[in-house]
Parts: sequence; C-alpha cells; structure tokens
Amino acid sequence: MKFCFGDIVVVEENQIGVVVKSWCKSLLGAEASHDVYVRTTGQIVNYPESQIQRYMVRHKYLDEQEVEWNNNAVYGR
Repeated sequence: MKFCFGDIVVVEENQIGVVVKSWCKSLLGAEASHDVYVRTTGQIVNYPESQIQRYMVRHKYLDEQEVEWNNNAVYGR
C-alpha cells in the first residue's frame, strides 16, 4: 500500500482529501483502495490506489500551476 491513515492526497485532478481508511488488495486481484475525506464536498469517497496522488502543497484545492508542481514532485518531471 502506498498510502495510510492521515495522508493528504489529491483526487479527481484537483481535489484535496485525507485518507481515513485503507483496504488491502483482494485475493481476487482487485487493487488496494482508500476511503478519502474530500475537503470541498465534505464526503468520504472510496478511490482505487491508482487514482490517488500524494499531495505536496498545502491549500484547500489546487490551481492549474499547483497541479503541475505536484505532478513534477510526485513523478520527478
């Protein structure tokens, strides 16, 4: 698993959230997933691990420039 409780993450391109629960990979091969509290909607949503990025900056949402900076930090671009 790449994320754990309390990690700040980016979901849905520019939404910031916090991991509140993690689910291991299933025996049938489904990838690990995480329940994320999404700040802007106030909801907890389950996301597959492949749809989550680690968050490197500290704001309520990411503008276009910050999305680029976060991607550069995560993917080494």
